[in-house]
Amino acid sequence: MSIPSFSDRDQPVVLILGGGNALGSYLAGTYEHLQRRGIEPGWILGSSIGAITGAIIAGNAPEDRVPRLREFWEQAKIHSGFALTRGSSMRHAYNEAHTALTLLIGRPGLFGHRFPGMLSMLPWMPSDVALYDHRPLQQTLERLIDFKRLNRGNIRFTAGSVDLETGEEVFFDTAHDEIAPEHLLATTAIVPVFAPVEIGGRLLCDPGFTNNLPMDAALATPPVEDTLYIAVDLISLKAPRPRSLDASAERANDLIFASASRRSIEALQREYALHGRIDPDGSSATLLHLAYQSGSDERAAKAFDYSPASLQDRWAAGIRDMEHALVQLQRTKLERKRLNVVRLDPDFAAASAETGARRQS
Repeated sequence: MSIPSFSDRDQPVVLILGGGNALGSYLAGTYEHLQRRGIEPGWILGSSIGAITGAIIAGNAPEDRVPRLREFWEQAKIHSGFALTRGSSMRHAYNEAHTALTLLIGRPGLFGHRFPGMLSMLPWMPSDVALYDHRPLQQTLERLIDFKRLNRGNIRFTAGSVDLETGEEVFFDTAHDEIAPEHLLATTAIVPVFAPVEIGGRLLCDPGFTNNLPMDAALATPPVEDTLYIAVDLISLKAPRPRSLDASAERANDLIFASASRRSIEALQREYALHGRIDPDGSSATLLHLAYQSGSDERAAKAFDYSPASLQDRWAAGIRDMEHALVQLQRTKLERKRLNVVRLDPDFAAASAETGARRQS
């Protein structure tokens, strides 16, 4: 497929990246394709691994961004020495074995066990609030991200979190905040897996359960000029009927995380329709929405599957899906209204996930 480059367009681009832990290598693939096409976001918003991905992009020179993302995922993966292609009869067992290994030993440079952690559930042990310690992530971030560039570079960056006590969404934005590693630890602190992080007297955690893809924050105010918003979800509302208990658990988990995106889009469509009545000649927003479709071998614990094959498959699917989504955007006749929504074809995304990292013929 080929599309015209976006590099010569005046239309600004906003990139919105969702959370999903080990599913985040898909985000890296989508960004790699954007960079290939010369599409430079002026603003990146993210939650959890989406914020980590966005910070690595905004906190590095353009030529270093994809290499730094590869370095992050190379460190994250379990170096088991082999990878099974998607479609192999043993692939599900392979994924589950790597997931179990992750939960058993953690991931160097990302997270490890804490004490007492799970042992706190025993009656004679002191209380604890989390299973794992994700403070090792801080050193990784300090190595991969130039925080001076992140806070003063050309790309505006926003990271979302939630106040664990009040339930209020809290955003840190380089437009008015100085973002440090602790802010990125807060956005990835999904309880009770990881401990919340206290910043400015507030106890903050991962916003995945409430707003895993912060589209509403990006579109809270209509843009002053025509703008393209690219939102990348790591969890899809669509999936085949579950045929096992594990698949049912995966479906329930996905519905929890992905439903907020549907509600956000519906609310934004209603809101922008009102803007259109008030100011029909105002600038327009185009929302291009992609969602990763899990492969048939992935199950409920897929967010902790750091196997080499799964990380490679997700990255490759991200490249293909972004390429196809941009083609869809080019071919879609947009209506004359304040907000147009273009969604990646879920059937294409499902086929793309099944293809994995194998070359398409």
